[in-house]
Amino acid sequence: MIYGIGVDISDIKRVVELANQHEQFITKILTTNEINQFNKLKGKHKDEFIAGRFSAKESYSKAFGTGIGNKVGFLDVEILNNEMGKPVIMKQPFDGNGFISISHTDSLVITEVILENKE
Repeated sequence: MIYGIGVDISDIKRVVELANQHEQFITKILTTNEINQFNKLKGKHKDEFIAGRFSAKESYSKAFGTGIGNKVGFLDVEILNNEMGKPVIMKQPFDGNGFISISHTDSLVITEVILENKE
């Protein structure tokens, strides 16, 4: 049974500007494992990655029903690409299944998270 659905759209340029303006932005948004994946990327793929993870964690918090804050922080959720490149929720505060989709254009990223109760 579905517990929650969250959707977010973010402007890639805006997220990248925040990352460039605030030194700690990346370490506040990405877990150590996510930073390792991020550091292997080049050019626009880095921009898409940081904006995608920011948006994905916003979507996750909406699906969880709390938004980013006391119950769910950016580092409470870890999203890594599997061997095929598919993003997978590896760490989360929800005790159930989490599913994620990330898509982008040149300027925008849209993410959707579905949280499903264990049966």
